[in-house]
Amino acid sequence: MSKITEAFKGKKAFIPFITGGDPDIDTTEKLIIAMAQAGADLIEIGIPFSDPVAEGTVIQEANQRALEAGCTTDVLFDMVQRVRLKTDVPLLFMTYLNPVYTYGKENFLSRCAECGIDGIIVPDMPFEEKDELDTLCMNYKIDLISMLAPTSEERIALIAKEATGFIYCVSSLGVTGVRSNISAEIGHTIDKVRKITDIPCAIGFGISTPQQAKSLAELSDGIIVGSAIVKLIAKYGRDCVEPVIEYVESMKNAIEHFK
Repeated sequence: MSKITEAFKGKKAFIPFITGGDPDIDTTEKLIIAMAQAGADLIEIGIPFSDPVAEGTVIQEANQRALEAGCTTDVLFDMVQRVRLKTDVPLLFMTYLNPVYTYGKENFLSRCAECGIDGIIVPDMPFEEKDELDTLCMNYKIDLISMLAPTSEERIALIAKEATGFIYCVSSLGVTGVRSNISAEIGHTIDKVRKITDIPCAIGFGISTPQQAKSLAELSDGIIVGSAIVKLIAKYGRDCVEPVIEYVESMKNAIEHFK
């Protein structure tokens, strides 16, 4: 069993997302360690990119801030290596294909393995093209996380059969961002997945409140939250660690009673 799958055992997993290098790399490093201590079960780190097509305004602006602060893929790799001396929480990179190709696929995945990244999520890589990275990921023992959107109905079985780590279930159509309503279809999608595989299903896109987290934890194995956390980072800058920790604790507490 992979380290990522293991993180879901016996509990509902809380998975926060932050954009690497926003507002600077030192703050990212502090946030990862503090969020792990506050109860995060896995942590997703976005590699900043100039054209993040799956992201809403909040995370687009975080990408811009990180790039302007000088964050590069190599800077992130070095930071993860330092973090690994202080926590063994599973870490995932969320990246677009362009940064991977620019770095070189083999080089990218070998460095992921070397510094302690456990999985990658590539939102602009269609399932039909996953062979681009799949074999390399297997060679380096890195989970390539599959995404399931509400429009994936006829592809659910295919994606579920080949999934590793966990399945990222997208709660609604469109880009990332805080939402007041989450699609009711997500429960139906997860039911279909569970008829095929026992791999964990985590729900992301649009979740921001403890109430949403609690209701969606009933349907799934974990909750992914990005924009709500990135908003706090934008608001507080280098002083964001404490507010983010309070938020992570409140979300983790909301799903804690589900075992």
